[in-house]
Amino acid sequence: MGKIVKGLSIVVLTSFLISSSSGPKYPTVDNQAFQIGERLRYRISYGFIDAGEAVLETKETEVKGAGRKLYHVVGTGKTLGAFNAVYRVNDRYESYIDQQSIMPWFFYRRVDEGGYKIKQDYTFRQHSEKVDNGKGKSFKAPMGVQDMISCFYFARTLDFSHIKKGKVFVIPTFMDDELFELKIKYMGDEVIELRKGKFKCMRFVPVVQTGRYFKHEEDVSFWVTKDKNRIPIQIKAKIPVGSVKMHLVGYSGLKNELSSKIK
Repeated sequence: MGKIVKGLSIVVLTSFLISSSSGPKYPTVDNQAFQIGERLRYRISYGFIDAGEAVLETKETEVKGAGRKLYHVVGTGKTLGAFNAVYRVNDRYESYIDQQSIMPWFFYRRVDEGGYKIKQDYTFRQHSEKVDNGKGKSFKAPMGVQDMISCFYFARTLDFSHIKKGKVFVIPTFMDDELFELKIKYMGDEVIELRKGKFKCMRFVPVVQTGRYFKHEEDVSFWVTKDKNRIPIQIKAKIPVGSVKMHLVGYSGLKNELSSKIK
């Protein structure tokens, strides 16, 4: 009898160990940059004219991804005043981001720009390394792949403590039914002056194929605060008929003190 019990115990223990180790192992990210309740408000300017506004909010949600807790990040953008008559924009983006791994499980995009509309519903099956587009198609993608909203939040968690000028970060990103490597290059530190004051910032540029989207690599630049929050504080883009700038005009619910602000 003793041998039988011992044998059964070994079988049960072995089965438990196998089942415990056979599940997917998700990455763990040390997020010291943002939290539920964060709200960032931006003004979008065309030349010297305020043309629109954008808001990024990190909300609490009961939605789960494979049973895991998520952040619900909502980004909205719209035109203001007379620009509504010229080219009305009303966009909404939603990303459900894993709180431990900072990777998306669901992404929803609703774009309405001058009558041009886009509707996208992506399900990121991180455990099986696939993305479903809600239209019957499934795409291969590595675990940890980001969407067009979550990639910015993931980038805020990267280790910049020993960063050197010219360093390039690579973030696998899925957008418009396509997997690509989002590459961002560190260009150095700068002080940026906005309506909200002066801030110590880190400047980055996306590494893009010259000629495909922009004429030159530095036609797009963005700045993030040089503190634990890593808030995207300003984005500038050169376009054929001028330039567009998005800059921070309001913030609340930050996880850390905004120590980058120069008093």
